[in-house]
Amino acid sequence: MHVETQAPSTLRRRRRRRPARRAFRAGDRGMTLIEILVVLAIIGMIVGGIAVSVFGSFDDAKVKNARNEVLVLEGAAEQYMALKSNGKCPKDLQELKAAGELKRLNKDPWANDYQIDCSGEHGRVGVFSWGPDGKAGSEDDITSWADAPSADDGKKKK
Repeated sequence: MHVETQAPSTLRRRRRRRPARRAFRAGDRGMTLIEILVVLAIIGMIVGGIAVSVFGSFDDAKVKNARNEVLVLEGAAEQYMALKSNGKCPKDLQELKAAGELKRLNKDPWANDYQIDCSGEHGRVGVFSWGPDGKAGSEDDITSWADAPSADDGKKKK
């Protein structure tokens, strides 16, 4: 049996050479800095839009909470006048708490005390908060004698 042997140099020639791999192919490139910045800008705009709507809702919730508190405090003051003080108006919320009409003293959502008005100008008793600006007599005061806001009031503020 005769086997032909080839020289090592011919074996090398017959091997298929693979093309050298390039570091990056056209489809395998990473993202450029500009592409990353554009994506971050878009995300920032989306988050900014959401934040504006959430904080607007948060402010509306504070006003609604204050309006409910004012009505509850008015009821407690009327009950105090009718049952415990023979028609005498309470000086402040501490007097209502001492009489057992309130379980705890709450401040309005802007950390101001609620005020009691027994001048008779707004009925037998009135309770109010100075609202977000903290100033008496401004348009944003929240009172127990004011009509409840309609659904359109929030749209007219814009």
